[in-house]
Amino acid sequence: MISAEKPIEARRLVVRGRVQGVGFRWFVEREAHILGIAGWVRNNADGSVEVHAQGTRDQIAGLRSRLREGPRAARVDAVEESEVRLTSGLSSFRIEGAW
Repeated sequence: MISAEKPIEARRLVVRGRVQGVGFRWFVEREAHILGIAGWVRNNADGSVEVHAQGTRDQIAGLRSRLREGPRAARVDAVEESEVRLTSGLSSFRIEGAW
């Protein structure tokens, strides 16, 4: 019997450009919730924003597309993507390091 469910994948996406101080983490959190993606987003010390996303290939592709656009005040220069291991028990999306 073939499963109707698509496999869940995990990706690390690092967004570079003017992506801190422009509401980027809240933008990512909203888009991830809309797409049904689990994971987290955080600012890095080098000025980039890092995203850990878990979802189907289609969900992650949708998030990748939205990350390339970003919120209105942002300027996205690059989105680097790498495959990472799934984090068990991760069922929602959150902002890390928010005050």
